[in-house]
Amino acid sequence: MAPAPPSPQPDGPRRLQLPLSDVTVRDLHAADFVLLSGTLYTARDAVHSALAGGETPPCNLVESVLYHCGPVVTRTAGGWEVVAAGPTTSIREEPYAATLIQRFGLRALIGKGGMGEHTLAACGQYGCVYLHAVGGAAQVLAAAVEGVQAVHWLDRLGSPEAIWELRVKDFPALVTMDTHGVSLHAAIEKASRARLAALCPVPD
Repeated sequence: MAPAPPSPQPDGPRRLQLPLSDVTVRDLHAADFVLLSGTLYTARDAVHSALAGGETPPCNLVESVLYHCGPVVTRTAGGWEVVAAGPTTSIREEPYAATLIQRFGLRALIGKGGMGEHTLAACGQYGCVYLHAVGGAAQVLAAAVEGVQAVHWLDRLGSPEAIWELRVKDFPALVTMDTHGVSLHAAIEKASRARLAALCPVPD
């Protein structure tokens, strides 16, 4: 039987400094609200495919946090400004995530919509969590981005698919898949199916 999801922590959000340690990650539980500060990296389909295929990353991703995001950026006199940074749908990365978690010792994935059983198992085995960022709040999330430290593979992949190295302050997210085998996404789907079956029973 899958463990039941816990209630949200009563003491407010946990402020976490990146990079995260294995101990910190394993102390997190589904329904914990966190605020992240430090460096995270955006990564979408093209990056996941390349890295899962064995390519060497253009930056150090060991024990990093990957954000499923194609930020909207503008050039400034000093470099770049992020004007929108909403999450993209994470399930597209399900074929690659477990491989990247193992290969790089990733500590967190951020996106929306949740991920599947292979990712959940890798989170428990290697010490990683899935964090849900609010969809439809791209400008609010961009406000948590203090600056762009670097951009990688821009010429190769184009702006949305490039790896953007972002410095964030109090970036808000909710732990929805933890190292203890709990997935709020799976729990909600199971409860929804049971409710639907009760409302619309299949005739014998």
